[in-house]
Amino acid sequence: MTWMTAREALARLGSKPQTLYANVSRGRVRAKPDPADPRRSLYSAADVERLAERRGGRRSAGTVAAEAIRWGDPVLSSALSTIVAGRLFYRGRDAVALSATATLEEVAALLWQAEDLAWGPAEPPGAGDGPLAAAFAWLAGRAARDLPSLGRSPAVLQREAAGLLGGLGAALLGPAPPGPAPLGPAPLGPVAAPGRGGEPLHRRAALAWGRPGAEDAIRRALVLLADHELNASTFAVRVTVSTGASLSAGLLAGLAALSGPLHGGASEGVRALAEAAGRSGPQAAVRACLAEGRPLPAFGHRLYPEGDCRAAALLARFELPEVFAGLRRAAEAATGEPPNIDFALAALAAAHGLPPQAPLLLFALARAVGWLAHGLEQRASGELIRPRAHYVGPAVAPAA
Repeated sequence: MTWMTAREALARLGSKPQTLYANVSRGRVRAKPDPADPRRSLYSAADVERLAERRGGRRSAGTVAAEAIRWGDPVLSSALSTIVAGRLFYRGRDAVALSATATLEEVAALLWQAEDLAWGPAEPPGAGDGPLAAAFAWLAGRAARDLPSLGRSPAVLQREAAGLLGGLGAALLGPAPPGPAPLGPAPLGPVAAPGRGGEPLHRRAALAWGRPGAEDAIRRALVLLADHELNASTFAVRVTVSTGASLSAGLLAGLAALSGPLHGGASEGVRALAEAAGRSGPQAAVRACLAEGRPLPAFGHRLYPEGDCRAAALLARFELPEVFAGLRRAAEAATGEPPNIDFALAALAAAHGLPPQAPLLLFALARAVGWLAHGLEQRASGELIRPRAHYVGPAVAPAA
């Protein structure tokens, strides 16, 4: 990302400093401290340029729409989550603060605006190719037979969402241990009481992987990953549910999008970089990656110019393995960018000896809460998402 000084940004915008600062506070222009002088700030050149073109009246409606799809302006309304001044909020509640005590189920109740949900998990059939394959197979089966979301009450859809989250948990983590257990007191207050049911998902994950000592770190990771505005997988969910398709079809679309290496699979790139650092040293691994023209995985985030608050909150809860600590130092020195949540997930898995797929599985399980929340919100809006394409193919002559 290219950055401008305040003087350069103001010259391009032709505005006063107060206007620039107001655009930063409203999230229109990203800013970060200047490494050469922490008293000053640097501003995203792309954001400044987009704002300057808007002020000059040179952007067509098509240009605005195209830029909105590529990390640009918001394209639809949502009351679920937002990022303001480097902090993530769920319905106005600070996600980092919630991660100190909340469970994923309690965050689900907050985002879905539902109370007294039954969290008893469905037990999907197993798949021989691993938990991710089991999740895809189970969701595909549900999507083929579930009722459309159109024309059904919010309360019915909320109960269905709880069953889907339980079933996905069973697919990703294996069957739940027998016997109900209370979820404990609700730290979120009356807005989101915990439901009824068995062991919370963070505990089930720790037990399934034989790492009870990782329970609290897993709980925090799940809460921090529950939702993140209109990311690629969430947009896929909203488009799917906007057609009236079932919530399970929306989850299937979200999981498919999440599986890509530029989204939920990014932690795998961190693991590969850590393995290279173990062989040749952190500095050599970072240098080799950058020398090949590849972006360094899991460092920097366009929505968090000053550092990913989710990563900082999670990394503070466990001691980094030496190879990850060295990698962090080398990467920050080379790029000037702090680690993001993908690095934190990979480091968490290494620190607690979790399975190699654990980062992706935790990501999918946590984000399913947000996907379902967006599916419920989209269904309530009653709108079909149907953007137009900007045609760049062979010229077409109009009919005579």
